Amino acid sequence: MLASQCLVCDYNNQRVERTLACQEHQPQWRKYAKNSNQQNQAGVRQMLQRPGEDQPWQPRHRGPNSQQHDDPNADPPEPQNYFRAARFYCVETICAPCGVVIAWTKFAKSESPTNILNFLGSVYQTEDSRPDYVYIDKGCQVLATAVANGSWEIWKTTTQFIVDAYHYINHRVLDYLC
Repeated sequence: MLASQCLVCDYNNQRVERTLACQEHQPQWRKYAKNSNQQNQAGVRQMLQRPGEDQPWQPRHRGPNSQQHDDPNADPPEPQNYFRAARFYCVETICAPCGVVIAWTKFAKSESPTNILNFLGSVYQTEDSRPDYVYIDKGCQVLATAVANGSWEIWKTTTQFIVDAYHYINHRVLDYLC
């Protein structure tokens, strides 16, 4: 029964044959189908292979849905349709200094400091298991969140949060904690 329903959110109309949308949402389906065909995807892949180049077709500003990795996190907007499977925001890994992956998890909606702290807590459940250092590009945000929510009391005797030089240089002027 559900296999024949329109995949636009909150609609139960019957799909038009060989599409994923009802008659009312055919314009939205056609736009999706046009933008996701193999020819367009090949062009997107080609553009992404040279991300540092300054081309006239590249946007000059960030769009409303783009987020720099050190921006405050917000949940992404709900999808308008279910024409394609949902994607995870990121995969977070904990690595040993030698590069061996100790643990990993998927963050569905954001790489928030709270999600990072919860992940660290699930991996390092006892005081004896905690590392001396956690080196993370969002270290200052993770530390600020830990202090604000009280979880710093758990970590302060065992672990120091360290940020990379780039973040330290750029944040230290405006962010006292960093």
